[in-house]
Amino acid sequence: MQYEIRALSADHLMMHLTIDAYDEADARSQIEARGLFAAAVTPTRRPLFGTFGAKTGGAARLSLVLFSQELLALLNAGLSIVECLEALLEEGSAALCTVLTRLLSGLRDGKRFSSVLAEQADLFPPLYVGIVRAAEGTSDLPQSLTRFIDYQQRIDSVRSKIISAAIYPLILLIVGGGVSLFLIAYVVPRFSEVYRGAGREMPWLSQLLLNWGQFAAAHTTLLLSAIGIGLSLLAVTLRHFFAHGGVVTLLAKIPGVGERTRIYELSRLYLTLGMLLEGGIPIVAAMETAIGIVSSGIKTGLQAASASIQSGAPLSSAFECNGLTTPISLRMLRVGERSGELGKMLTQSAAFYDGELSRWIDRFTRTFEPLLMAAIGLVVGTIVVLLYMPIFDLAGSLS
Repeated sequence: MQYEIRALSADHLMMHLTIDAYDEADARSQIEARGLFAAAVTPTRRPLFGTFGAKTGGAARLSLVLFSQELLALLNAGLSIVECLEALLEEGSAALCTVLTRLLSGLRDGKRFSSVLAEQADLFPPLYVGIVRAAEGTSDLPQSLTRFIDYQQRIDSVRSKIISAAIYPLILLIVGGGVSLFLIAYVVPRFSEVYRGAGREMPWLSQLLLNWGQFAAAHTTLLLSAIGIGLSLLAVTLRHFFAHGGVVTLLAKIPGVGERTRIYELSRLYLTLGMLLEGGIPIVAAMETAIGIVSSGIKTGLQAASASIQSGAPLSSAFECNGLTTPISLRMLRVGERSGELGKMLTQSAAFYDGELSRWIDRFTRTFEPLLMAAIGLVVGTIVVLLYMPIFDLAGSLS
């Protein structure tokens, strides 16, 4: 949360500052750490619809990948973790400086780096804290950061492909819907005025279309308001579905798409477990960390598999019994158990899934986009043909 501060400096000058803090006490402690005296601390006003936008504060502006890349570069240069954070503090933005100040304060108090990261759970997820905690035990933080950067970039790559595949169909739907709405609300009423004075009986479908056009022209404001309310409700519903994992559940019920959704979930699970195992985290602890990033269906199977492993079952058998494998990944897991490189095999299984998913997305978009264009063209063409059918009848009678 942001606070507006009126502070007094050591040379008795009044200053006005805006900082990010958890609460008023945190804001005052940050001001005192700068050698200033806080005369007044006031929370900034949030916009009315701020809850529907991006997260306020530093959480929305902190990129874990960028932060990890900068920290990794400084660590590889031979700096200690405190020196790295101090260097980043000198060059960082206001939001990042607030985060770094808290991290440095915790380290100077004698806390572990993973502990001070865990204190800011809204910025650093349990997965990130887990790999840092494991790296503290092996004194290999640069390697762990490298694994996390590669992990996040691979997940972002698959997600960007899915988003890119959805952009073009969405544009087609918006343009096609806009053209259809313009024809019905503007063009059709003009034609109805012309046909009304002709005194001829029109085809039934054309008459139905003209009636719709007249209704739209007479209630334009009402229709636009209804469309706006409908889009707002749709946006709120989608936001709720995304927040509670309902989109994955809905997609899983669509024939053909459900299996690909499951493959995407398994790929993310395997990639996460592979990174954690390669970082030195035990398999049960890795599964407990991964539970927070999977959907409800995968979570139930993962919890049951964790219980089986604690009872002495091998990972491949536990995953097979709880529907967390495919024939190919099951073979790769068994090979990883025999060779002692289970983390590597999990990562390779995720790479195989990612490649299969990318190929399916390409095939799906190449098939779906032409079909969508044809459907939109059919709707617009039907409206135009129905508009001109009375004219064709009139031309036929005159000839």
